Amino acid sequence: MVEPATDTIAATRLVPLLKDELDIVIPTIRNLDFLEMWRPFFEPYHLIIVQDGDPSKVIKVPEGFDYELYNRNDINRILGPKASCISFKDSACRCFGYMVSKKKYIFTIDDDCFIFMLCCVFRDGFDLLCDLGFLDFGSVCVICADKSVAKDPSGKAINALEQHIKNILSPSTPFFFNTLYDPYRDGADFVRGYPFSLREGAPTAVSHGLWLNIPDYDAPTQLVKPLERNTRYVDAVLTIPKGTLFPMCGMNLCFDRDLIGPAMYFGLMGDGQPIGRYDDMWAGWCTKVICDHLGLGVKTGLPYIYHSKASNPFVNLKKEYKGIFWQEEIIPFFQAATLSKDCTSVQKCYIELSKQVKEKLGKVDPYFDKLADAMVTWIEAWDELNPSGASAKVSNGKA
Repeated sequence: MVEPATDTIAATRLVPLLKDELDIVIPTIRNLDFLEMWRPFFEPYHLIIVQDGDPSKVIKVPEGFDYELYNRNDINRILGPKASCISFKDSACRCFGYMVSKKKYIFTIDDDCFIFMLCCVFRDGFDLLCDLGFLDFGSVCVICADKSVAKDPSGKAINALEQHIKNILSPSTPFFFNTLYDPYRDGADFVRGYPFSLREGAPTAVSHGLWLNIPDYDAPTQLVKPLERNTRYVDAVLTIPKGTLFPMCGMNLCFDRDLIGPAMYFGLMGDGQPIGRYDDMWAGWCTKVICDHLGLGVKTGLPYIYHSKASNPFVNLKKEYKGIFWQEEIIPFFQAATLSKDCTSVQKCYIELSKQVKEKLGKVDPYFDKLADAMVTWIEAWDELNPSGASAKVSNGKA
């Protein structure tokens, strides 16, 4: 039985930030017991659960959460033939939740990401524990339990969602790098030599969080470093500069749906596709190119969450192996991609990018022709469910 983070409940039951403006999207194939650990932080918000796999399986959600749940039957019913653009048997199905949400902001998290408690003990006599994979901070051995939340260096409990919201509500600095990282955080500012004309910053479209414990490694790195764990807590948020791509991980991610939502398509992955585990990468590359074109910012760094479960590297290698080769051509493609002045909306940018994918990456493999078509289908479906100037409501899946 998973215990809720009871020691933080009183501290977090203030008025939650963006309570009526943010949805939490969770893809899953299992019962969502992990929500008990997030209850103090997630319970005030609306959840959109996208059930992958067998739609006849009943997914249990702890009592007290406000949620809607969609399975494959719901996706097919709502999108009709356009449901072909939503991946099956892959966490990429989460992007359906982005499409049906009517909120301005989205936070998405995997169901194997936990909050945790740090119990520090002196290293002497505990080398074995460190060798067995507990967090090691040098002078101490740190044992992780799942009863509370991570603490920052001051001992304050980390509210990952709150940090994402702070990131997304403050400007970014994509046009000039500030060496003190995010100048809008408390205790920081622009350094000497930073142009005053750029200090207003740019709207932040994406907040990309990180992970303690299991790093987000590809299969070859997993195989070479099976016991490696990320133990470093770096208290920093920075803007990824314009013109620089990054590997976006979808397990701890927040974005402004109004600013960049239509670009957050997680591609065609999983069942019937030749590639997997590149869903969030694809969305990140497309999103960054479009953010750069539209003058929007992307932040990375805080908040950290605890990633508890390492996926099977041999299964991952089977999913990734074509992508490992293809990315050597995909990344230069995105680095060189430019969008015309006529691309004044995310949808227009995405359609133009899909044409370039078909023209240039279609030569790499026929899969990219199929993906380019799916990108167009995704935008058509997005616009149908989100007509401009309207607040159309999609009927919910079964809760």
